[in-house]
Amino acid sequence: MGLPAHIADRLRLPAIAAPMFLVSGVDMVLAACKAGIIGAFPGNNARTLEVLDDWMGQIARTLPADAPPWAINIMVHRSYARWEEELELVLKHKPPIVITALGSPKAVVEAIQGYGGLVYADVNSLTYAEKAAATGVDGLVLVAAGAGGHTGPLSGFAFAPAVREVFDRTIVLGGAIGSGQAVRAAQLLGADLANLGTRLIACEESLAVPAYKQMMIDSSAEDIVLSAALTGIPANWLKGSLIAAGHDPDGPKDKVAIDLGRPEDGPKRWRDVWGAGHGVGEVRAVQPLGTIVDKLVSEYAAALSAPR
Repeated sequence: MGLPAHIADRLRLPAIAAPMFLVSGVDMVLAACKAGIIGAFPGNNARTLEVLDDWMGQIARTLPADAPPWAINIMVHRSYARWEEELELVLKHKPPIVITALGSPKAVVEAIQGYGGLVYADVNSLTYAEKAAATGVDGLVLVAAGAGGHTGPLSGFAFAPAVREVFDRTIVLGGAIGSGQAVRAAQLLGADLANLGTRLIACEESLAVPAYKQMMIDSSAEDIVLSAALTGIPANWLKGSLIAAGHDPDGPKDKVAIDLGRPEDGPKRWRDVWGAGHGVGEVRAVQPLGTIVDKLVSEYAAALSAPR
């Protein structure tokens, strides 16, 4: 089955602009869809429900019917206090794709599929992939080693083929995918779509502050630190931001309790410490998202035509 034809036919590149905390907003979603990829944002980037309502309305009104679909990412972890209210807005605005994260999608699958939406579940292990697949989701977003922000321990080279053996619907692979060649490689491994996160953080349309974008440009893969000490969940961070915020990047890596709370309480743990993945070396300038996608499309085409 893989990727439904009604989505594939509208894409210039088989990719999603990954929903990234404090990075993805309305402008980035619209720019991604205009460029020919799926645009996505996390619901908790909207600091209030009123803002979230407005953002979803803007996107739904702006995109034409034949544009690539857009997606919202909602956290379904029991400690995230706003997920049920976000689900109500999802049912109001009916985004084509809903990406669930940090918990089982079981509680939302039926409601979203009921209006014709697709549910993709964010997973970072084979066990979670199997559990999410059992709930009837339409797709799985595989968060492999090297992904920015909350990440997983498995190499995409092992993760995608293993999931493809047991799951015949849409597979999205993320983790250090920053070139058109890497997008093609994800397909060869069994994925239908690539999740583009780190590569797009420094685009002109992102919500990332200028200092964050500059640090992306100045960093390499060796500047990425894996730690669960800030959120309770293993995540990849820019070393320079850890140091600037007073954290010792070489110090204890003990977990803290997972408590996602409400976005209205403020992104205290993430505001000054910035996530990025192993593909950070691909980021060399602040550019329009469309320009970045154009380059990826060219690289992807070259990879398709390259002799094997």
